[in-house]
Amino acid sequence: MINWAAQGFVPGIRAWYDGDAVAVASPDVSKHDRLAVIGPVDHAVRLTADVLAEVGPSYRPFGDEALIRDLAERVPGLRFSAAFGWMDVDTLPDLTTTAAWLDGEDGIEALLTEASPSSYAWPGHPGVRRWAAVTGDRGELLSIAADAWSAPEIGFLAGVATHPVARGKGLSRQVCGFVTAELVKRHGRVGLMVDGNNAAAIKVYERLGYTYRRVAAASATPADPK
Repeated sequence: MINWAAQGFVPGIRAWYDGDAVAVASPDVSKHDRLAVIGPVDHAVRLTADVLAEVGPSYRPFGDEALIRDLAERVPGLRFSAAFGWMDVDTLPDLTTTAAWLDGEDGIEALLTEASPSSYAWPGHPGVRRWAAVTGDRGELLSIAADAWSAPEIGFLAGVATHPVARGKGLSRQVCGFVTAELVKRHGRVGLMVDGNNAAAIKVYERLGYTYRRVAAASATPADPK
């Protein structure tokens, strides 16, 4: 998660350490200004308080759930926001798929609006690089997923949506499997975020080889989950 947050240290990314704790501040990555934090809680508390004083309250501490709960209790002004899942994989999925990268973005916004309006990845958003889809006989988009906010060491899967008329046919597994395979080949590992109560999505990702890790976010200002 630290490698993902670092985003290859493009301009605007900053990192700090205190003892064995490390924090990486990433502006506007997967919708939010994020502060990825790892390390022993005592070191992480000092580091998080110091970094937030420098970067400002828009940054949301993000990391393993137990650590974030401790930070929310011990860093003044910080509150626990939400628990969710981080999943990642470093092996190629075993599946046959008709999914492919799209040449453009026609129809993606309409499909997301209908099927996944809470998606973090949208066409034209910084960091959202390309889209893949399973299409119908007339070329219509049935199921989509994006390569978004990928870092050199880890690709990132987002923007998954399937048209309501095409659900229950395994198409999301096809498109997610395709994007996963492409990103594993390019980056060596792929990650994603998922709501912890979305059992159907978690099952799809587990069948593609992903493993689940409990993570959380905290906030100095009211904010939505993840």
